[in-house]
Amino acid sequence: MREVLLVVHTGHQSNIDLARQVAGRLAVGGVTTRVLDDEARDLGPSCCTKVVPADDHAAEGTELVLVLGGDGTLLRGAELARPARVPVLGVNLGRVGFLAEADSDALHEAVGHVLERDYFVEERMTLDLVAKVNGDVVVKTWALNEISVEKLIRERILEVVIEVDGRPVSAFGCDGVLCATPTGSTAYAFSAGGPVVWPDVQAILVVPSNAHALFARPLVVSPKSHVAFEIEATGHPAALSADGRRTFELPAGARIEIVEGEVPLKVVRLRQAPFTDRLVEKFDLPVKGWRGPSAG
Repeated sequence: MREVLLVVHTGHQSNIDLARQVAGRLAVGGVTTRVLDDEARDLGPSCCTKVVPADDHAAEGTELVLVLGGDGTLLRGAELARPARVPVLGVNLGRVGFLAEADSDALHEAVGHVLERDYFVEERMTLDLVAKVNGDVVVKTWALNEISVEKLIRERILEVVIEVDGRPVSAFGCDGVLCATPTGSTAYAFSAGGPVVWPDVQAILVVPSNAHALFARPLVVSPKSHVAFEIEATGHPAALSADGRRTFELPAGARIEIVEGEVPLKVVRLRQAPFTDRLVEKFDLPVKGWRGPSAG
């Protein structure tokens, strides 16, 4: 018996209607739909073939996690898919939806690919982090996009020391600093002035935000590097965030250590279109005048 975990942004009735259509089509094709217990009431009985708690076991035994929503909903689906080692397929029902594989107008086509098992799976790099205070671990989590450390008090400056591979690189006052994956390079890291990195490039990005320093440019380091942020011991507390979904308050003197994630995220791809096309489409980049290689 094939099973799919359906994760839906239920804040809009149109999303719920689409989810019901998807569940019905999957059922006709012999695929059982699981839904999360906190979404089951909104989705109704037609979607609720099987209801499971929204925990690390929610996707165990499924073929994939099918997400209907924006990037925030996809990140939620990723949190459920990763511990189960199953892929996630995102269909964008939001605005930009950079993480999604298909937009809403291609939803039924995407479902057809699932029914026919006509898709392939790629792995996306993740980040693991440990935050310590006086040597004691106070936070341990992971991120698909980025880990950010930001000032907790708006009127204050966050004093941070950047370390790579056990050696200090620079120290400065800033609004914050973040560590991102190539997947996350088009999210918060891009807004903070970081480069766009193709998702098949293995690298870790370090991007300061509004830093008061001469040398505070984004860094692209090896995926095997160990990155650390140290908050000045005599400074101010900070807010630590993983993908903007899991947030923690850290005191002055805290140390955040970041490495390549032990468990990557599996992502469903429906076609072999290059990342360049997605970048141009999502950001509506001006490409008028391009003639192509054959015109040279």
